[in-house]
Amino acid sequence: MLVVEDDLVAADAHRLYVQRVADFEVVGVAHTGAEAMRFVEQHPVDLLLLDFYLPDAHGLQIARALRTANHTADVIAVTSARDLAMVRAAVSAGVVQYLLKPFTFATLRDKLERYARFRDTVTGEATGQDEVDRALATLRGTDGIALPKGMSADTLSAVVSALREAPGGLSAVGAAGAVGISRVTARRYLEHLADKGVVARRPQYGQVGRPELVYSLS
Repeated sequence: MLVVEDDLVAADAHRLYVQRVADFEVVGVAHTGAEAMRFVEQHPVDLLLLDFYLPDAHGLQIARALRTANHTADVIAVTSARDLAMVRAAVSAGVVQYLLKPFTFATLRDKLERYARFRDTVTGEATGQDEVDRALATLRGTDGIALPKGMSADTLSAVVSALREAPGGLSAVGAAGAVGISRVTARRYLEHLADKGVVARRPQYGQVGRPELVYSLS
């Protein structure tokens, strides 16, 4: 793994974190986008832990440049940006995981272990759609949640990500707006997560009318 972080103290902390996770090795540390691109061109790198706010480039530019240059290294984004539009842009640029600052060692370890399981899963040829969905679910943290017919692993992952970004919880309307789906669809996914014990429901009382259900990660 290549750690890309302009803050020297943070870069060293990230390097030490990664080296505590079994089967992961830091092969280099870069402090700018230019350093990162030079390193990848000169050394074999499977994965970048990439800070998005570098002094000479945005991490999205680096991720896109890697794809343009046909580099196969995957990217875990590290950023303080909580805008879900940025998350969507990161996914479109080939980012496989999104890690918000500040994060703990346990959070990074979970991301890396899920990535390792994903890499182990995506070998050979898939037997069908279910196997593809299971592989993506492993990467996105929804692998333990069985899906009924008509529900998508990608949408479930997006709903879970939106909930992670909302410590106070989300209503079905809020989740719908964050993910870009209908309120009815959002409620279906939220209720499924609640039934599985992944999220908790609570009523939120307004000034008039019936209380609105708010869902938050358990």
